Amino acid sequence: MGTPLPVHSVAVIGGGLSGTLFGLKLATARPDYRVIVIEATRRLGRGLAYGACTPRHLLNVPISRMEVGLAPGFADWLTTNPAAQDELAAAIAESGGDLQSVFMPRALFGAYLEERLEDAIITGPGPGLTVVRGEAIGLLARPARGVRLSDGREIAADTIVLATGNLAPGAPGGPDRWLYDSNAFVPDPWAPDAFDGVAADDPLLLLGTGLTTVDIVLKLGAAGHRGPILATSRRGLLPQVHEAGGAWPAFLEAALPASPRALMRLVRAQVAAAEAQGVPWQRVFDAARPAIPAVWGNWSIREKRQFLRHLRTRWDVHRHRMAQRIADALQAEMGKGRLEVLAGRLRGYRRTVDGIEVTLAPRAGGERRFTAARIVNCTGPRRDVGGLAIPLIADLRDQGLAIPDALGLGLETENCALLDSSHRPSTWLFALGALTCPQWWEITAVPEIAVQVDRLVGQLANPEAVQLSAGDFLDLGAGI
Repeated sequence: MGTPLPVHSVAVIGGGLSGTLFGLKLATARPDYRVIVIEATRRLGRGLAYGACTPRHLLNVPISRMEVGLAPGFADWLTTNPAAQDELAAAIAESGGDLQSVFMPRALFGAYLEERLEDAIITGPGPGLTVVRGEAIGLLARPARGVRLSDGREIAADTIVLATGNLAPGAPGGPDRWLYDSNAFVPDPWAPDAFDGVAADDPLLLLGTGLTTVDIVLKLGAAGHRGPILATSRRGLLPQVHEAGGAWPAFLEAALPASPRALMRLVRAQVAAAEAQGVPWQRVFDAARPAIPAVWGNWSIREKRQFLRHLRTRWDVHRHRMAQRIADALQAEMGKGRLEVLAGRLRGYRRTVDGIEVTLAPRAGGERRFTAARIVNCTGPRRDVGGLAIPLIADLRDQGLAIPDALGLGLETENCALLDSSHRPSTWLFALGALTCPQWWEITAVPEIAVQVDRLVGQLANPEAVQLSAGDFLDLGAGI
């Protein structure tokens, strides 16, 4: 007998949605590969989005948009999972009997992914899907290929895929930055100890008014917090609400190339036309969303900066929506006077015997003071990896294997392949999800990540496969 051929190995750094889905699908497409998912936390398949949540945190889209091509499908799994039946029955009643339109707790989707992964894992050597629990801090020095872990282990791999997910929020800047080094500041609201020592009646200031703020308000309420909460951002805009029904045709691609302002005027005109026909404005954004990668790719750096500075916030609150049940819960908190949302700017912080006195300049004029026991950073995931000292990212930069983009959105990629310091796409080092934001702009929702995963799986399983392009997002459908 001859010597067995070596097994091609693929190391996937990150065991959240992107890493889990990629690992499962690649192991299915290439059962002769050894696929190694590296994850530091105990729970797999959950990541931040589907792990650090309570039963009150719902998916931001209906379950029809959470199908990722696994068997059984998410909806089928829900209908047969005893732990989901009470919640499912209530959600179906809320949706008028339409299973595909229900909004379920995020934790259930995390449990679904975790179960799929556990069913597929092998524990022995050879080909198949396996898991290594550890923190990846760098790659092996070239010409070797592999991953270094914080505990000193080294994992050889022919191909490496970064699926590290979203980073914790960055300090928001502004005046009196001494606050960010004090115990009164909560830098990451999802950290396990974020609200240790917070009393039920403590007043809190939340920096940001997006989906993170919505989640944290609900999380605090579920934990018994009843003190006043002031949430503030420059514009004071909360996420908009989903609404079912209607349809709207695609329209953005036909207008390209066009500036950010021109396209936003077009969107507003389409919204007006849709509403005149009784179609919810949400369908216009759903029709526009699949073309966003093509739009982003057509803009110059100057135009991208213009969008990020002037239009991003309004796009986000309409694009990243919340379920009606979540909106009702938020309104109830505001109705009770427990939650206030303020548009304005921070002017300064001052330590007092009662906590931190915050001075704000409301957008409507005047001055506002609020004394908080904690200041909570709800500004959303950090993207600017250029100066971060995260060991893995720093090692990639130092080895010249990756370059941050000019807009502070992530790492430069070409069809998921990382660009090196000479701007050449790698043949063995790839990224998925949030890190690839510079090429696609929006690559955070389940449908678009599933498309990206499928194309990279196809590319690695069959090197002759067509690579991912902006057009791949055109068939994502409504309700994203």
